[in-house]
Amino acid sequence: MIESAWAFLLANFSDFQLTSLGGFIVHESAFFLSGIPFILFERAGWFGKYKIQKKTNTPEAQQKCITRLLMFHFCVNLPILIVTYPLFKFMGMRSTLPLPSWKVVSTQILFYFILEDFVFYWGHRVLHTKWLYKHVHSVHHEYATPFGLTSEYAHPAEILFLGFATVIGPAITGPHLITLYLWISLRILETVEAHSGYHFPWSPSNFLPLYGGSDFHDYHHRLLYTKSGNYSSTFVYMDWLFGTDKGYRKLKMLKEQEC
Repeated sequence: MIESAWAFLLANFSDFQLTSLGGFIVHESAFFLSGIPFILFERAGWFGKYKIQKKTNTPEAQQKCITRLLMFHFCVNLPILIVTYPLFKFMGMRSTLPLPSWKVVSTQILFYFILEDFVFYWGHRVLHTKWLYKHVHSVHHEYATPFGLTSEYAHPAEILFLGFATVIGPAITGPHLITLYLWISLRILETVEAHSGYHFPWSPSNFLPLYGGSDFHDYHHRLLYTKSGNYSSTFVYMDWLFGTDKGYRKLKMLKEQEC
């Protein structure tokens, strides 16, 4: 069934359209469909007992975030997808049939997560140096109480800088386009959940070892840039190795003792 649907796309759209415009549509769909519910939860006051911070964002602050995101996505993200198309083709990306096996897809995506974690950690940590934080990364930290869509609310320079961590894996391996679609979707779902501001009983961090999630990243947004730590992206092994999550682990231990 998937191959039949893919064959239809190949018959009606060019490789360039599927990669650039198709990738943009996949990104926008995954991002807004997963992020908007958290705005609704906050406005309606739903799931209040699972909200990490008691503070809420005003409708004006939420609208500002959405407006700037749309501008950045169309003026930064879409041009990047168009410009980098020749690079991905050069690195071996294909869209033809047959589709890759699930073993190949899952192995590549696991590699992307591991590599992205490593690159993102160091890039994010550099952004928390004094000059870069003040002139670039402080835009992302305008929202000390994050909600799903703030995950991509950032300075254009940061979008380019940390976006490198997301594309380096596919650029190295030259995957099938459907693998790239799946990787983009999973990466977006992860970062939206991490910025959601809610920690549910079914949150992935309750089941996946070393997964950061919303509670881990929310701590990063609450603290001053010089003391925040928790720089990791998806999995937290880099913070654990370099001791940049000590404050967070100490806080969790104190909360457990109180309970």
